[in-house]
Amino acid sequence: MSERKIPTTVISGFLGAGKTSLIRHVLATANGRRVALVINEFGDLGIDEAILRGCGDETCEESDIVELANGCICCTVADDFVPTIEALLARDPAPEHIVIETSGLALPKPLVAAFNWPEIRNRVTVDGVVAVVDGPAVHDGRFASDPAALQVQRERDEALDHESPLEEVFEDQLACADLVVLNKVDKLSVDERAQTRARLAGELRTGVKMVEAEQARIDANILLGLAAAAEDDLAARPSHHDVFDGEHDHDEFDSFVLSLGPVADPDELEARLLSAISDHDILRIKGFVNVPGKRRRHVVQAVGSRIDRYFDRDWDANETRQSRLVIIGLSPLDRAGIGAELGGV
Repeated sequence: MSERKIPTTVISGFLGAGKTSLIRHVLATANGRRVALVINEFGDLGIDEAILRGCGDETCEESDIVELANGCICCTVADDFVPTIEALLARDPAPEHIVIETSGLALPKPLVAAFNWPEIRNRVTVDGVVAVVDGPAVHDGRFASDPAALQVQRERDEALDHESPLEEVFEDQLACADLVVLNKVDKLSVDERAQTRARLAGELRTGVKMVEAEQARIDANILLGLAAAAEDDLAARPSHHDVFDGEHDHDEFDSFVLSLGPVADPDELEARLLSAISDHDILRIKGFVNVPGKRRRHVVQAVGSRIDRYFDRDWDANETRQSRLVIIGLSPLDRAGIGAELGGV
């Protein structure tokens, strides 16, 4: 058993597709497996890690969650990723399974390739790459590779004169996947669901399965144990960035943390968020809000014009109650304008 490679699941997916929700459900259905999490954030505030720590499940032990806050995993393999995996492997007992949540802007292939690094290649294997897809977004054509849909996007946005980098990231995630989770299907009609599945199927490699989910509820037994050994199969996983040996940058994207004061009326904040998203073409908003008189943190998650809000856990006695949001969009974001519209402090 000591010579068995520890399986690792890489979870990719565009901004707001439901990766964190998926991981929370994996933890809840892990049936006693020792699962370690590596979470990669794009932005200055580790919102996803904090959400996972607030899940209230006994499997969410702090020692089992590691965050890489130095940008995209695929850009920091030598400095951050490999040492992190080595540290997990040195634990006694070692984890039985490792789950890596990549940034929504990350390319999975360079990360999978990193499992061939000499320091770790004999001790870990990529059990599978899971791509989480926002079904309604794909149906709306925002992240589709359909040339007609892309042309519509170009006509709407004068700044687009070539294929958007968003589509390239999305296509790379699908091309590297061993399993695709079509999420938020409850927000699609039967016909829309079929149309979305057909569109995605055209991007997938032969044999890649697609499963449907509501709120990313997929049992761990479905996601873990794919035995894909993806690091040995890189040639079959095409990437737009193969010509650059996987190198890329994120100059097309911008993110910043906006601090707000106490929010007495979350409904009124949501109205302002919707206005700012429309005015500034914001892709993603996520964070926590301090609502006076409420003992719990108020979580805010926005993808395009879809906003989810809920209270997740009590504020800790030793933490400062504050309202902070990560704003992500195409570069450059009008930080001053967005701050003024949302009442930043």
